[in-house]
Amino acid sequence: MSVEIELRGARVRYGPLEALHGIDLAVPAGGGLTVLLGRNGSGRTTALRALAGSVPLAAGQVLWRGADVTRLRAHDRARRGLCFVPDQQAVYATLTVAENLELASPQGDFTAAVDGFPALRPLLARRAGTLSGGEQRMLAVSRALLSRARLVLVDEPVQGMSPSVAARTYELLGGLGAAVVVAEQRLPSGLGGRAAGPPGGGGGARTPARRCGVQRGGGRTAQRPEPASSGRASMTPAASRSGEGPITLALAW
Repeated sequence: MSVEIELRGARVRYGPLEALHGIDLAVPAGGGLTVLLGRNGSGRTTALRALAGSVPLAAGQVLWRGADVTRLRAHDRARRGLCFVPDQQAVYATLTVAENLELASPQGDFTAAVDGFPALRPLLARRAGTLSGGEQRMLAVSRALLSRARLVLVDEPVQGMSPSVAARTYELLGGLGAAVVVAEQRLPSGLGGRAAGPPGGGGGARTPARRCGVQRGGGRTAQRPEPASSGRASMTPAASRSGEGPITLALAW
């Protein structure tokens, strides 16, 4: 498996509290979608921030296509092709929707965003801070659609959206042709039949996907389909539908 970016033995602390306890997480390259699942407090947001460079590691490494970028600052990672959409304060509240989109587009052309989210078109003159929660998430995710990034990280992309818009959002993210990592509390229904449910879970789709384990300190692993001789989390590839990128489930507890 070719790896786009990975955490190795990553530890992150907020003051005296440790949020990541030495996790290993590898994101497959090649235009797939990785869904990082975990309850509140499991560290999924911190894992995204560690990949993006917005929080420093207390220990461990971040490797991007084999190069150590642990000490590379967030804005330098952005220049190299990383787009990070956080779960909060992801838009410029005092700017209009159009101005937010113009900032996100390298050429100032935001057609892809309003084509992807037609509900934004009549809101272009509105200040972003006056939008509903779902509308703000559409605007925030539009950054990823316009950025032409090779690595996209999105924290809770469909928060506040209707089911139909959420499903459309995952279609758009899956069609970017970039390595995309999203963090969610539960398996998104917007993925429809494209993803496999968590191991041992009741219900959920059971169609081709990849699964990986996120190993945390103390040797506790969420899901390990195959033994990993190195002691790190392993991934099991599987076929995906024609025209769709593979999906990886990374389960954190």
